[in-house]
Amino acid sequence: MDAGADAVFPEAMRDLAEFEAVAAAVDVPVLANMTEFGKSELFTAAQLADAGAKIVIYPVTLLRSAMGEAERVLDEITATGTQQGMVDRMQTRARLYEVVDYAGYNTFDSEIFTYEP
Repeated sequence: MDAGADAVFPEAMRDLAEFEAVAAAVDVPVLANMTEFGKSELFTAAQLADAGAKIVIYPVTLLRSAMGEAERVLDEITATGTQQGMVDRMQTRARLYEVVDYAGYNTFDSEIFTYEP
């Protein structure tokens, strides 16, 4: 903190009391790293806030989720020769476009696109 840290990232806190102790000892926000398979229990955001953590990250959660599902789809293709049995678990094209605001991006892109053949 004397060197100008904007936050503290205590590693491998085992329980909420450890987060509370760190938060009480510093005058900058405490970051909680909620990675699966680490030393910390997977506390809720509310529990961490109550323990003094101001920032919570989930650094590998989406990757692990996506790769787990990708593995299940590949297993389905290997077993059946098609992904058909997994389609109902997939994000639709419409939902993807909604999530990434595809229409908004197209409007933005058309306003700056300057290529003419």
